[in-house]
Amino acid sequence: MRITIFPLTGAILYPDLHLPLHIFEPRYRAMISDALARDRRIGMIQPQREFEGAPLFQVGCLGRIGDVEALDDGRFNVVLEGESRFRVLRELDVTTPFRQIEAELLDEPDEEVLAAIERAGFEREARRFADAQGYRVDWDSVSRLDDVSLINGVCQIAPFDAAAKQALLEANGINERCELLIQLMQFFARRDSDDEDGETLQ
Repeated sequence: MRITIFPLTGAILYPDLHLPLHIFEPRYRAMISDALARDRRIGMIQPQREFEGAPLFQVGCLGRIGDVEALDDGRFNVVLEGESRFRVLRELDVTTPFRQIEAELLDEPDEEVLAAIERAGFEREARRFADAQGYRVDWDSVSRLDDVSLINGVCQIAPFDAAAKQALLEANGINERCELLIQLMQFFARRDSDDEDGETLQ
């Protein structure tokens, strides 16, 4: 299928989750106007590097514009609702100010669940990571989330670098994503601790 894309480093969307966006650049204001006039869908995807027209990572997520606020100066505040991951087949040669691709939608496994020991291990590691980072978390609410919402939700908001966030998006299913997420929390926690030790020694 043909997808209009919004390449944005660090912005990751997952199916069934929401991503608020503030749209201010003229080309992306045009992108939103075009999407609203058609099917309200755009694809979120990360560029591999930080320059105009940079190559794209191969996997992104198609989203549908839900809530939208059109501001007087032409900017938009929108909430994108994740629908399906996609894989880029090729970028299209277009005359629009925004980029477009041909892509295939990726099937998501039905009714994914974690084993009880996996869920417990993840929540234990997440508590450690949150405490180390100084985050305040409503753990009672977390405990009520289903496995998919929990794992994908943490992946979407985790303070990791672009490559790590992309690896999580490309993981197949929540079991693989959960395992990778635990490894990343441990890695970034160790890295932050090493940085602090280095500063202390100086």
